Amino acid sequence: MTYIGIIGGSGLYTLMTETETVDVDTPYGKTSDKIEIGRINGVEVAFIPRHGKKHTIPPHRVNYRANIWALKHIGVERIIGLNAVGSLKEDYSPGDIVVPDQFIDLTRRRDLTFYDGPDVYHISMADPFCPEISRKIYETGKSLNYNIHSSGTYVCIEGPRFSTRAESKLFHTFGDIIGMTLVPEINLAGELSMCYGMIATVTDYDAWSDTAVEASDVMNIMKENEKKVSDILYNVIPKINDQRNCNCSLRLENAKA
Repeated sequence: MTYIGIIGGSGLYTLMTETETVDVDTPYGKTSDKIEIGRINGVEVAFIPRHGKKHTIPPHRVNYRANIWALKHIGVERIIGLNAVGSLKEDYSPGDIVVPDQFIDLTRRRDLTFYDGPDVYHISMADPFCPEISRKIYETGKSLNYNIHSSGTYVCIEGPRFSTRAESKLFHTFGDIIGMTLVPEINLAGELSMCYGMIATVTDYDAWSDTAVEASDVMNIMKENEKKVSDILYNVIPKINDQRNCNCSLRLENAKA
């Protein structure tokens, strides 16, 4: 069985039908929560709430290796990540949706790879996001008349705190959006030759703007964005078929040290 994997917030439970839960044992410990298998618009999907069903796991403590390994183990080849992000650019406004195409990793304490030895692989991440999934997400968002951006550089910080003003002004010079959960999720998916695309929803202007970020404000915008994410998922998932015409499945070729 092949599923489309979705990693994100617990709001997705209301979109799924015919659901059952699966608890997968992994070599890396427990997943963030049980995997929910069900259907969205008639298509079978497998969903993991990244922070746990009750949002009890901070971004730096998510067991990313267990989550990605478990999805691969049950048959997932393509993943859509759902992420709330801050904006580092004036024209990426709160409420907008971004389909990023690049990232910069500023995390410090995370398990970044499956290949800790004796097997060592150096995979290419020049173009980290799946172009097929990204294109379909963008086209679907446009067809629904949402403010959606087809590209952007995601700056991934360690968290769980937000940036200082000085940090945010620095990030503003080289990034478009900022968050805490993309890395190492996307790296690990790449190491298992999986496709990874993202629906990123902008919640705030981070600390480079005049107004400091407050968690309560972010949560309010996140709730407003939930319908947009659900609409895009409902319409894009039937467009993502089993045939992969991208190069994501080839990431391990010529990568062994």
